[in-house]
Formats: sequence, C-alpha cells, structure tokens
Amino acid sequence: MTQTFAPRVFSGIQPTGNLHLGNYLGAIRNWVDMQHQHECVYCIVDLHAITLWQDPEALRKGIHEMAAALLASGIDPDRAVLFNQSQVHMHAELCWILMCTARMGWMQRMTQFKEKSGKDKEGASVGLFGYPVLQAADILGYKATHVPVGEDQKQHLELSRDIAQKFNTDYGVELFPLPEPVIQGPATRVMSLRDGTAKMSKSDPSDMSRINLADDADAIAQKIKKAKTDPEPLPGGIAGLESRPEARNLVSIYAALAGTSAQAVLTEFEGKGFGAFKPALADLTVSVLAPIAARFRELCADPGHLDAVLAKGAARADAIAAPVLAEVKRTVGFLG
Repeated sequence: MTQTFAPRVFSGIQPTGNLHLGNYLGAIRNWVDMQHQHECVYCIVDLHAITLWQDPEALRKGIHEMAAALLASGIDPDRAVLFNQSQVHMHAELCWILMCTARMGWMQRMTQFKEKSGKDKEGASVGLFGYPVLQAADILGYKATHVPVGEDQKQHLELSRDIAQKFNTDYGVELFPLPEPVIQGPATRVMSLRDGTAKMSKSDPSDMSRINLADDADAIAQKIKKAKTDPEPLPGGIAGLESRPEARNLVSIYAALAGTSAQAVLTEFEGKGFGAFKPALADLTVSVLAPIAARFRELCADPGHLDAVLAKGAARADAIAAPVLAEVKRTVGFLG
C-alpha cells in the first residue's frame, strides 16, 4: 500500500469487575505507559461482553469499575481517548459491513470460539462466533496502525488484517491500514497466592488467592504474609525456581512491581527465606498499589464523574470514527 496512515494505537479491555493485581500488571500498566508514547484510543468493550449473557446491573458496575481502575492507575483522559464501546455507533455499524467482507472459512478457523463455546457450539450465540469481526471494526474504524496483543489475540489481529486487505482490494481503495501488533515482551503472568500453578482470578472462591485493586494496605500485607510458599531459601538463579511455582510467582510479582528482572530480585535476596522476602514484597506492593486502590475506591463512589469521563471520551472517539464510517459507506455505495 502507498498511502501513509498517521500512527494510532487501539486497545480494548473487557469490563471485568473485581479487578486484581493480575489485571493491573497484565494490561492496565502497559496502557498507562503507551499513552505517553503514542496517540491511544482505549475502549471498554461492553459490546464484546454480551456475547455471553451478563446481568445488566453487574455489567454497568463492571464498566464503572474498569473506568475507575484505568483512571486510578494513571490513564489521563485528556491525553488518551477513553470510552465504552456501546456509546460509539460506528462499532456495531462497521461490524455489519465487515461481516459481509469476512469469509466463513476464516471465522471457522478462529480457535477462541472453539474454546469458549466448548461442547455446546449449537447453543452458543452468533455474537460469540462473529465477535472477531467486531474486533476488526474496533481497530479499523479508527484506522489504528498498531494494536497491543497477547498470545490469545494474535489470530484475531491477523483476521483484522485479512479483512482490511480484502475490503481494500474488493473496492480498489486504500481505506484501511493493515494494523501491526505491538509486541511488549513477555507479559507478567500473575498466579494465585494459594496455588502457583493457577492464574490469579476473580472467580477463585478464596479472596486470599488474589490481591484486589480495592484492597487496603493491611489487606495487601496480610495476603502476602499468608501466601503459599515452600521452606527453601531463594536461589541465586532462575533455574532454581523451575520446580517452585509459588516462589517463582512471588519473585515475578516483585520484579514486575519494581520494574526489574527476576534475576535481579534473586541476586538481591539469594539465600534468604520467605520470612525476609515477604515483608519486602508486602512493602513494595503496598507502595505501588495502595495509592491506586485509594483512588479507585474514591472514583467508584462517584459514578456520575465516571459517566462524564466516558461520555467525553465517546465524543472524542466518535469524532475520529464518524468520518471513517462515512468513507466506508460511500465506498460500498450507500446513499446519504
């Protein structure tokens, strides 16, 4: 393609309630960093959320909580565009047009539908099958050039590129860029404080398994103190953690929060037991998360403010998306 597109990052996140340390280290912190380097459009994907049935009140609460978490973590709504997807009609409208561009063979190769529908494919919603096209509309509707992706979303970004390429080819235009992945290195995979082989999750029945974004300093310190470990001291090298999932998890959390490597953490604490390491980890975690948690609770108590922030972001998003949608409509031959 010969047309040059202005660099723009798009990323979306599910309106997950009960946010925890894994959400923060796995995604939110990266968004905060990126807003200082790129033009960023950040979307709370409530349209994607309803591909599986959601309790309406829980969904509304989840949207508010995700907005609060992003703001508390450092997203600047004057710098980055922050909004919830359903407020910008381009997403649903462009999705339909791109549904008519995407091919069934492409969709049937999407592995996430197979995983999420399980053995009940006949009972799964059409939305669950087609939501990768909505993801393509999310990205292409802003002419985004770069998209941060984890391992589980690489296939969907490839689909977005295929759809963009086919649309451009079918209509003889250079309307959509082919979005490139933003590779951010290995993501911080935060595991349960009670089982180092399982991901930290809001669905775990034990609240002691996770550090919630709403936890205060005392709760954070108590959870780390009671986190499952083993009796051995910390080794001097990464290889020494291979068969010690709980130790590896706590070292990884320390490294991520300190902005350093696991090896550097082991060099500092080599030969020390968890009686020395856990208090240091608790102090570090509290120093990073306590201000975020306090601001998060404050924002959650003011839903009117959150609504205003999201509405302002939606207006900014629509200002970018509406001309793109109009260009698409003219291209396919619609009137008006």
